[in-house]
Amino acid sequence: MMPAYKHASYGSESITLQNAHIRLDVHRRRTGWGWGEIFAADGTFVAVLDHLGEVLLRDQEIPMRMESQDMRHEYGSKGETLIFAVKSIIVKQKLQGTSFENWINYPLDQHILEGEVTLTLDPVRPVIYLSQRFVAKGNVYAHYVRGPWLKVGADGFGTAKDDAIFPGVEWLVGDEWSSGTDWFKDPWAKRWMPHPHKVTAPVMAISYHEHGIGLAWNPTQRATGWFNYRHQIPQPVFASPNFLDRQNNHLLGLMVPDVNVEAQENHIVAAPPLELHPEQMIQFDAEIFLYEGNSLDVLVDWVRRHGMPQPPEPRWSLPDALERIARAYTTHLWHENRGFGIPQKGVMSPHVPRFAERFLARYPDSPSAAALREKIAWCEQQPAFRLNRRELPVTETREKLLKQGYDLLSDQREDGSFLFDPDGRHYRKDDFVVAREFIEPMGLAGDTALDITILPALELLHIAQMLGDAEPDTGDFREAARKSLDFCLPMRRPEGGDFWETPLHAPNLLAAGHAANAYVLGYRAFGDERYLKKAVHWIRALLPFTHLWQPNQLSMLYNTKPCLCSSDWYFANWVRDHVQWEVLETFALSIDLGIDWADVDPEVDWHTYHKGITIAALRWMVDHTDAHWLPHNLPDTYEAYTQGAFDDCFADTHNSMTGNYGGMVILPDVIAYNLLELLKT
Repeated sequence: MMPAYKHASYGSESITLQNAHIRLDVHRRRTGWGWGEIFAADGTFVAVLDHLGEVLLRDQEIPMRMESQDMRHEYGSKGETLIFAVKSIIVKQKLQGTSFENWINYPLDQHILEGEVTLTLDPVRPVIYLSQRFVAKGNVYAHYVRGPWLKVGADGFGTAKDDAIFPGVEWLVGDEWSSGTDWFKDPWAKRWMPHPHKVTAPVMAISYHEHGIGLAWNPTQRATGWFNYRHQIPQPVFASPNFLDRQNNHLLGLMVPDVNVEAQENHIVAAPPLELHPEQMIQFDAEIFLYEGNSLDVLVDWVRRHGMPQPPEPRWSLPDALERIARAYTTHLWHENRGFGIPQKGVMSPHVPRFAERFLARYPDSPSAAALREKIAWCEQQPAFRLNRRELPVTETREKLLKQGYDLLSDQREDGSFLFDPDGRHYRKDDFVVAREFIEPMGLAGDTALDITILPALELLHIAQMLGDAEPDTGDFREAARKSLDFCLPMRRPEGGDFWETPLHAPNLLAAGHAANAYVLGYRAFGDERYLKKAVHWIRALLPFTHLWQPNQLSMLYNTKPCLCSSDWYFANWVRDHVQWEVLETFALSIDLGIDWADVDPEVDWHTYHKGITIAALRWMVDHTDAHWLPHNLPDTYEAYTQGAFDDCFADTHNSMTGNYGGMVILPDVIAYNLLELLKT
């Protein structure tokens, strides 16, 4: 067979691993095995495994590939395996007898790395398991040691793609560039080699014409380390298109050294270099796999095969956490003759927390029950009394519901869309004004995005449900909602949910949550199977924003990113920072609507996911005896913090690098609401 890849010399020898879903052709270079070509079941050339490993030394600018003179082919219960005894090439030897020999003299005359590489094909699934085990043979400084190095589309479909996902970092569609300035300004735009803690799931994915390919790895693997030095984990590298090599393909790779601090990010040739010592081990374990579908489908396939991670032990037992929150609402979160609230925002009101009614019905004899009833009774007597809900219309009278519904209809376009109005209906903060005046708009008036249109559809369906079928206006609201749902059907990436401070079309978790709930309501209202399928798509769209692994140093399993962008172009980096309230609100809304995602999408373990994001939120709850929750950017509230005024609220943000929480604090009723649902069973 003749290889399709044109950037490697061919030594006229190849071997194939193949099942019904995937084919791997491994080729020998003139100097040894090799590199591999990956094909889908229909013969589409998807990607190139560029080498079996590579090292670049500080004092030798020519990289040295890991190659093998021999190959073993074995069969076992885990599938067919190719085994290669590899050694790094010796450049000095390769130059012997050439015109370069007399004027280039690299003194290194031994193999600096040796080891073994295995490629195992799963018997029934389109998965290739790659194991690389290298051992250093001398004291040298390396700019990098590369493990899996996939060039997707190389000498095939090139830079074309349908979408690409680098979880927690990138979600690209069409011809968008990774590390582009669509949602960031430099230096935050540079994200081809981010700190590993910023990556929410250890999978990188590219798709083109329903051919999705993923590279997955063990994010806590000890890739290398020496003596009592810091241990290194695999460092992901992602470039779409492959601007790092300036080639017409997409790059998915792993290497060491890893990034330890943000100043080391994006240095593909590391400085300072990695110290290697005799017999120091370097290892990478990875999966290369195909899936028919888009990049989100690739990520979901990885989740299905590996299972949703089990949440860690909670900070408190779930009943104790619930009681703790209830007690907080009867003590420091209550302000006599003013209502519930926190001094950080200076707003206290007779808005009853949404968990209270269910909590009192479920636990009428709780230690906090009597005091909570007393305070709710006071709130109910106040003119401004209402239940503290966030997302859906809170008015109950027919007249107010009708007005809300027809106000929405007056804003709807003929095609079913709703338009972005940053100076009017969507004005919440002056972030858009500042960005537009000083840099560039984060969104254009008159544009639309998923959340801008789907949230009104959700509200219309809810209003129609509250009015009931006997109300003649219900049909108008239902049909308006249907038009909005249909308008959003072609959309693939969730956008627009944090429109008040972030670029309108940036990838966004809140938009995914609203859309998932809206399409379930749409399916209930109209029985349209397209809506059910879309609901599944949007709830799964939460996964790229969710931390599905935990670093050894920090607790962040099931923390979530709000969006993959920056606020105001420069003032908050949502690739670095987590926000938990949005995913909690998504599931609180589902609880309100009676949606069990395990029934809607039984292929994904949504019960474990829900438990995970709620247990994670317990870590976010403030304890004034520990400065990890200090509101770092609000020094005028430090004194109230040290007095415990914010205890048991939860923080707005968490820094994935430092482990510190900060920003505004949020009342914990949404945590309690989710806890009540978890404690039902």
